[in-house]
Amino acid sequence: MHNHSEEHDHDEHHGHKHGSHEGHGHSHAPASFGRAFAVGITLNTTFVVVEVVYGLLSHSLALVADAGHNLSDVLGLFLAWGATVLAKRAATERHTYGWKRSSVLAALANAVFLLVSVGAIGWEAIQRLREPAAVAASTVMWVAALGIVVNGVTALMFMSGRKGDLNVRGAFLHMAADAGISAGVVVAGLVILFTKWFWLDPVVSLVLVAVVVQGTWGLLRDSFNLSLDAVPEGIDVAAVRSFLLGLPEVTEEHHLHIWGLSTTDVALTVHLVLEAGASGAALLHEINEELAEHFQINHATIQWETAGEGECVARKC
Repeated sequence: MHNHSEEHDHDEHHGHKHGSHEGHGHSHAPASFGRAFAVGITLNTTFVVVEVVYGLLSHSLALVADAGHNLSDVLGLFLAWGATVLAKRAATERHTYGWKRSSVLAALANAVFLLVSVGAIGWEAIQRLREPAAVAASTVMWVAALGIVVNGVTALMFMSGRKGDLNVRGAFLHMAADAGISAGVVVAGLVILFTKWFWLDPVVSLVLVAVVVQGTWGLLRDSFNLSLDAVPEGIDVAAVRSFLLGLPEVTEEHHLHIWGLSTTDVALTVHLVLEAGASGAALLHEINEELAEHFQINHATIQWETAGEGECVARKC
């Protein structure tokens, strides 16, 4: 978590100035996602059982392997759901920001799970290329078609929140990727049914693996960066700095830090140097309004300094 050590002074002149309640926004993820997670977990758990049963009956290793992949989806959904619940927990004296960061960890874990899952599929596909196995194409097609419905419906439930919450985006990508894999399996099954080209099944699997990896890489990068307190994607630090320096009576800024408290909440701390004799109290409302409205920064902490003291702090004297 972010180090606040440079803001330790609490006397009358160097006290932390928190904005009014308008500057402290809350998560933007719709509350209905709790139901989406519950429905998604139920549908996917049922589908895993169906895949295992019909995979064994049709002697289709591909369906059994995909059942394992979908089981990881269920675990991923549980993880993401748990993170959204934990993120709403109230702050305590030990966890002063609450459990908001759990959504970042869930997004990171989801990305890793997805990459490991498609890695296993890719490895299996390579093995099947060496020794193509006979596939009960019609059974595989119908089960895969059911997979399109299950994963497609689940993905649609998360679509509205995929841009505003990285954790929800992880769940959406997981389900959308599975729907794509199932669609590829249906097409491959149809061709195999008429041509007996059993090598087509692993080839299609490898193509889909490449597509999933490409789509997941951004999620992995963004969640990894957030876990290291990097500036969240979409926030222009130069624009924030320009806004702060453009405030009346502000002559300098330093110790500007911007990081994600969660996949939806962004925090900022900064030292602002005022002209001699100026008071920053009147600026707090404007700063919090602008940061929340134009930069989606909803948790700002401002420390005021006079010109001489600001230079001293900047030099760490």
